[in-house]
Amino acid sequence: MSGLKKSLGIFDIIALAFGAMVGWGWVVLAGGWIISAGIWGAVSAFIIGGLVVILIGVTYAELAASMPITGGEHTYTHRALGVNASFICSWSILFGYFSVVAFEAVALPTVVEYIVPNYSQGYLWNVAGWDVYATWVAVGMLGSIVITWLNIRGMEVSAWFQKLAVVGIFCVGILLFVGAVMFSPENSDSVQAPAFIGGVGGIMTVMVMVPFLFVGFDVIPQAAEEINLTRPNIGKFLIVSIIIAVLWYIGVAWSVGKTLPLLQAQDSTLATADAMTNAWNGKWAGILLVIGGVLGILSSWNAFLIGGSRLLYAMGKTHMLPQFLCKLHPKYNTPVNAILLIGGLATLAPLFGRKMLVWIVDAGGFGIVIAYTCVALSFLVLRYREPNMVRPFRIPAGKLVGVITILLSLGMVVLYLPGMPSALVPIEWWIFLGWTVLGIALYAYASMKNPGKSKEIMDHELVELKAMNQEWLKEQGYK
Repeated sequence: MSGLKKSLGIFDIIALAFGAMVGWGWVVLAGGWIISAGIWGAVSAFIIGGLVVILIGVTYAELAASMPITGGEHTYTHRALGVNASFICSWSILFGYFSVVAFEAVALPTVVEYIVPNYSQGYLWNVAGWDVYATWVAVGMLGSIVITWLNIRGMEVSAWFQKLAVVGIFCVGILLFVGAVMFSPENSDSVQAPAFIGGVGGIMTVMVMVPFLFVGFDVIPQAAEEINLTRPNIGKFLIVSIIIAVLWYIGVAWSVGKTLPLLQAQDSTLATADAMTNAWNGKWAGILLVIGGVLGILSSWNAFLIGGSRLLYAMGKTHMLPQFLCKLHPKYNTPVNAILLIGGLATLAPLFGRKMLVWIVDAGGFGIVIAYTCVALSFLVLRYREPNMVRPFRIPAGKLVGVITILLSLGMVVLYLPGMPSALVPIEWWIFLGWTVLGIALYAYASMKNPGKSKEIMDHELVELKAMNQEWLKEQGYK
């Protein structure tokens, strides 16, 4: 259905999804988990929240195996809800992808300060209370240029980089866990946090963060046409990647709780790095963990650039956005203009400082949960409307799962609304409104330039997909 090359194997897609889900948050937020809920309270939050994310993930798994087409949500929502809903879902999640890519360009120079103190020199300006320095901007821009270049070079190069980064993250994580297991302080009562703090309320405080820490597994459907696996395995290993991420966060929460005193956690800016230092009784261990955190930044950055560029490619291909976005590189066969657009905007991001990007990430998170809700609704609609649709990876009790997933997704949407602890602030609502207006303008322009073209192309794509499904059934021995 496209000119993209199938080059991703099992390890590639696990590394892609896991690397997207494990960014930088596990380094800076773990202390807050322990302060809010205690060791086993935080672990419980990730077990419960992880089950919620897995439930959302299984709906993606079934749809990705049924419709292995670049764009993921873009295709699912069109088949179930129509062209307009497809655009709303795609544009919403695209905002989330862009916000993460842009934020990683800011996170990288921020982290470097832990390794090279006072490296920020050459004051430029202040944005929303954040001083922007030339050397700080340069590090973020350089990182963005490198990641963009890797993506243009081809999926094989990006996947190789992703695997290398994820292996490094795992090595650091294992070292943290082993250090926590062996940790025996002289006065354990003054070091180890209580099992639970705040009861159910403490657990809920951590659970609010959980869905957003797991954003990223959905990059697998975006690159579905480039996955060289059997269709059932696409669904299976999407779930495997989520389970691995759940175990990762549980391990980090337990390790930090066991090795980081509550008083130190309250004052720590990089809680997991300080926990690693305590576990191995050496500053070198903390620096090593920060390097693992940098790898988390780079792997998340790479994965979301892959996912975002493939979605832009799909939207350009179906005339929802300007056509130049679906151009493939003549040598590397990658959606070069889509990659350059996202990468170019991310390269400019450090100029706006950290505070502005935090607002954009929060607003982008709202776009992601809107997309999750659209996908959950599409999953349920297709279960009712097309019960005989080819489903190489079929979920038992699918209708019940669909209803529960819709309710959970709507619950995530509510978390962003006024009155909730994680509600968007006014400036973030204005940013989301601006993104919405931009999307409407671009969609209207594309529709006026080629009236009815989006529906025509996407309907044709579904005809091709149904033919491909029939061919798959024959290959499996069905008549």
